[in-house]
Amino acid sequence: MPRSAPEPRKTLDPDRVAEWLARHPEFFVGREGLLQQLKVPHPEARGATSLLERLVHDLRHRAEQAEWRLEQLLESARHNEAQYRRTRELVLGLLEAEDNDALGQALATQMAERFQIPTVALWCEPSLTDREPRPPQPPRQVLDDHARARLSALLDGRTSRCTRLTPTDWAQLLPHTDAPRQSGSCALSRLALGEPLGYLILASPDPDHFRASMDTLFTEYLSDVLARLLTLRSAPLHG
Repeated sequence: MPRSAPEPRKTLDPDRVAEWLARHPEFFVGREGLLQQLKVPHPEARGATSLLERLVHDLRHRAEQAEWRLEQLLESARHNEAQYRRTRELVLGLLEAEDNDALGQALATQMAERFQIPTVALWCEPSLTDREPRPPQPPRQVLDDHARARLSALLDGRTSRCTRLTPTDWAQLLPHTDAPRQSGSCALSRLALGEPLGYLILASPDPDHFRASMDTLFTEYLSDVLARLLTLRSAPLHG
């Protein structure tokens, strides 16, 4: 009496079958009917589906993921372009300012209109203002020891940072505006060009507008531009 063939599942190791198929991808060439008979778990429902239906499902999912990633890249490109245009207009507006008071006013106007940042302050070392015929006009302020110490403490040894701004700090550091009843937030950066020149404050009454995790590259770039313009306009004239 002939011996019956053993059941494959009792003699074949699934891992070895998978390894063999990976080494012989041409196995199903000419065996398309076998492909149609294979059943695999359905990714979104209980039960099984044909291998071809599963492949179609996986390809559709990959296409949707690729479309989503492409849209994310396009959105990032649109944001970067808009940011570049706003920054360009900001810098051009600062360059057109005739003096440091006009520079401060241009800064405040540009930040409010183009970046939705309602409050700014430029705290300048006295050496930047002692040649001017009249006191600086807001948002420019002249640094004193108290303001310098508080600004340095808020920076905590850094060149720039985003942080919360209490109503008390707001009243002291943004004296030309009304302090909110609750804490706001700000981006704070040093003004320097070989030597300390002061501080730039971009502030919002929204406590989450400037978060500690935010990048400060734009604030540092703006501070570098302002430091050069303030120094240029404060330089003594030579005959």
